[in-house]
Amino acid sequence: MQMDAVDQRIIALLVADARASYAEIGAKVSLSAPAVKRRVDRLRSTGVIKGFTAVIEPSAVGWTTEAFVELFCTGRTTPAQITVATRRHPEVIGAYTVSGQADALVHLRAADIGHLEQALERLRAEPFVTSTRSMVVLSRLVEAPTAIPLSS
Repeated sequence: MQMDAVDQRIIALLVADARASYAEIGAKVSLSAPAVKRRVDRLRSTGVIKGFTAVIEPSAVGWTTEAFVELFCTGRTTPAQITVATRRHPEVIGAYTVSGQADALVHLRAADIGHLEQALERLRAEPFVTSTRSMVVLSRLVEAPTAIPLSS
């Protein structure tokens, strides 16, 4: 889908505040509210915008511990198998295939170290996982919502 600079600005504004009204966005991009709505509808129907969501502060709901875990898998493990397995674990907030020695990188959040250890044990019990290497997050330095770079 072709996106122009106005589409990119609308997306950036929605990423910053998904609750902004079409009129508020329109005022910032020099369009009427109905014109913004048409563009947002088009961006949604073409799959550019996948949805709108609330962003929760993990510590506010008691999930204060997080880690990145490198998964090392048996030789014929597919990304689809990793996807299915990691979705079974509520502590998994992201899973990615990666280059390098590991087969996948999994991002976990848990209430505390004990909970993290339990989640790791369950993850390690997946039949295709041969080993893991974990890195516990000490602090989050940069956390940005998904956005596209604006063209100049």
